[in-house]
Amino acid sequence: MDSTVRRKTAGGIVFDVFNHLLMIFLMFIMLYPFWHVIMASFSNSNLLSIHRGALFWPQGFSTKAYQSVLQNMLIWTGYRNTIFVVVVGTALNLLMTTLGAYVTSRKNFPIRKPLTVFIMFTMYFSGGLIPSYLLVNNTLNLGNSLWSLIFPGLISTWNLLIMRTAFFSVPDSIEESAKLDGANDFVILFAIVLPTIKATVAVMILFYAVGHWNAWFSAMLYLHKKSKWPLQLVLREIIILSNVQDMLDTNAPDAESISETIKYATIIVSSLPILCVYPFLQRYFVKGVMVGAVKG
Repeated sequence: MDSTVRRKTAGGIVFDVFNHLLMIFLMFIMLYPFWHVIMASFSNSNLLSIHRGALFWPQGFSTKAYQSVLQNMLIWTGYRNTIFVVVVGTALNLLMTTLGAYVTSRKNFPIRKPLTVFIMFTMYFSGGLIPSYLLVNNTLNLGNSLWSLIFPGLISTWNLLIMRTAFFSVPDSIEESAKLDGANDFVILFAIVLPTIKATVAVMILFYAVGHWNAWFSAMLYLHKKSKWPLQLVLREIIILSNVQDMLDTNAPDAESISETIKYATIIVSSLPILCVYPFLQRYFVKGVMVGAVKG
């Protein structure tokens, strides 16, 4: 018996060592690209231009790229527009998703099933890009407005279904007791039901906020004034189109070489805020999604 226990213990140790090494390796290959960008952003532009291969520490040290990025007003207007879209858009997304999920989860609602099927239909079929563009620009007249990034996608069908399923997990007896005490549907929803699925609500906030933060395609379609651009569209202008002229001091001798480090610094500046928010909501992620996936 003792030898069997020892063999199992040895096997467990081998498994733990292998598992830890595998996790460390996976962490490395996932985190290294971001680390590379950080190190490159603090590198000397001339040394970085001749460096080849992996980058584990800055080549020299310079903050010129960050100085150029932070002095660019387009970055700050991009931040302002993105924060508006994230805060207002996420709040409206959460409100409309909550109302839609609550209505379609009520068993005594007469058209609950047809309405759910109608909503699910939009997951698989849509009008397409051109009708959407005409709708937003011509019919709704939202061209060159930040509301064009919010109103067309007020409800994500997938998120609504997750929240709807989370509502199903709330016992009917809680709602019945509240009605006996005179509570109406709004009181039941916002004071009783929502607090019981806080994990799912946190996941919805994360989904919608990250979606708004990373969105750029809709902005490219509907926003033609640079003063209205969100941060990700500014980032696209700098990274993909290599438009860094507004950040360069053309009289500086290293003006051309510093453009590369400016791109790296812009990536860090545009990614850091959402990376700081994510850890506070991450602990709700698995629980919230699982609660919304127990029932169909």
